[in-house]
Amino acid sequence: MRILIVRLSAMGDIIHALPAVAGLRLQFPESVIGWAIEERWVSLLTSRPLTALEVDSALSPAQPLVNLVHPVHMRRWREAPFSTTTFKEMRALRTRLRELEYDHAIDLQGAIRSALLARASGARVKAGALHPRELPARWWYNVKAHTPAEHVVDQAAEVVSAALARSIDPAPVPFPHCAESERWAEDLLRAVSPQFAIINPGAGWGAKCWPTDRYSALVRVLGEHGIHSLVNSGPGETELAQSVCRGNESVAQVAQCDLSQLIALTRRASLFIGGDTGPLHLASALAVPVVAIFGPTDPARNGPYGGRQVVFRSPESKRDHSRRSEPEPGLLSISVQEVAEAAFTLLGVPA
Repeated sequence: MRILIVRLSAMGDIIHALPAVAGLRLQFPESVIGWAIEERWVSLLTSRPLTALEVDSALSPAQPLVNLVHPVHMRRWREAPFSTTTFKEMRALRTRLRELEYDHAIDLQGAIRSALLARASGARVKAGALHPRELPARWWYNVKAHTPAEHVVDQAAEVVSAALARSIDPAPVPFPHCAESERWAEDLLRAVSPQFAIINPGAGWGAKCWPTDRYSALVRVLGEHGIHSLVNSGPGETELAQSVCRGNESVAQVAQCDLSQLIALTRRASLFIGGDTGPLHLASALAVPVVAIFGPTDPARNGPYGGRQVVFRSPESKRDHSRRSEPEPGLLSISVQEVAEAAFTLLGVPA
């Protein structure tokens, strides 16, 4: 049986889809599973070179979950939708998907573009949620899944279950091992205390971000208890990470890394602290204890899934996905002391 998963972006959403596919792999270990994913997130599935991804691959530490990875250049296509290059790349992807003769195409994104890609595969079964994020997407499904579960991880499992007509439960996720990234992480940590926290002050947009000065005060408190902080700097977040470390250089440093390196570093972390963003969900999926600081997004729907966790969210916070630049007011009611005490509890360190 050949199964195509379509979940193009973004980092946290892809990670939320992974447990359902891990459960699928357990139920159907001999199946060939492919995944269509935006090029920048490929490292969540494989550490193999992009040039090698179109070849059917046996599972390995470098690519532990899926047999095939289909990079989709969605960003570039949007920037130049009528260019010859875009047309050729889209046609080549469609041709490759049809050559593989997928039996099932499962859209875990619920967008028009992902539904069209599932349809383009030529798979007999094209499955998605009955109420997808973009409602017209369901026009292209011939299997529409009811998804009454509250958390998006469980909703993804419901879609996969409907597609295969078999109950699929979420399972632990194996992430790729990249030898070069593992060495990078080991080298970085030689000068860091055995207990260290990854701090992630960025969170997609301003309304989800706990104030920078509070993260700065937090790393100072952690440092007083012997816990070093590595402050993750995502794309465009260098200045933000430096602001957290300024004045705390003896106990904190900026960790500038690519996605593969972030996976290697997170594997070794004692704790992760941050808001609703991809690196938080990566830490949760890797079974790293997390302190999650939520504001306008609902942790019951898309918070850390499983593992040891403390989630802070003000009762006054309302679900709102508006891309506002200022922190959501409820975030401001969450104190440094509360977050630090939760961190010490998870680490077993006296406050």
